[in-house]
Amino acid sequence: MFIRLLILASVLVTGTAQAVEVPSPLEQDRGKFRPLVIVARAEADPTLVNLKKALEDPANKQAFDQRNMVLYTIVGITGKRDGKDLEPQSTMSLIRGLKPGMIIDQAKVILIGKDGEKKVETVGDVDLAELFKTIDALPVAEKETQAPVAVEPPAKGRAAGKSVKPGKAVQALDD
Repeated sequence: MFIRLLILASVLVTGTAQAVEVPSPLEQDRGKFRPLVIVARAEADPTLVNLKKALEDPANKQAFDQRNMVLYTIVGITGKRDGKDLEPQSTMSLIRGLKPGMIIDQAKVILIGKDGEKKVETVGDVDLAELFKTIDALPVAEKETQAPVAVEPPAKGRAAGKSVKPGKAVQALDD
C-alpha cells in the first residue's frame, strides 16, 4: 500500500512539473515580424501546398521578406517556423493562443500584425498579393511598431533633463 502511495505521489509531482506554461512563439515575434500562420489537417492540404509553391517564386519571397513576415505552419499537432520544427510545447502554446477552432475541410490562414493582433483570418486558398496589399494598407503606426526598448532611469539625485555641472577639484589637506 505504501509503495502505491509513493508511486502515485511521484506521478503527480512529475506531472505538475512538466505542465509549465511555455510562452507562445508569437510573443517572441511581437514588434519584429508579421506571422502568417497556416493551420491544416494534412501536409497535402491544397492551401498549404499552393502557398508554399507561391513562396518559392523569388519575387514573392522577396516581397514576403521585405514586409518582415514569417511563416508558421501547423499540420495536425506538428508546428514549424520557416520550415524549422517547433517544440511540441511551443506548438501547443501557439495553437492555444490562436484558437483556430476545428479544421474540417480546408486550412485556416491567419495573418498577425507586428502588434500581435489578427489582421486577416480566412479559410481556404489565400492570395499572397492580397495579403501584401493588406499589409501595405495598415496604418503607419502598425508598420513602425518595434519591440519594446528598455529605457534607463535617470541617476539618483538628479532631476530628469538637467545637466551635471563639473565640480571643483578636491585639494589635499596639509597637516
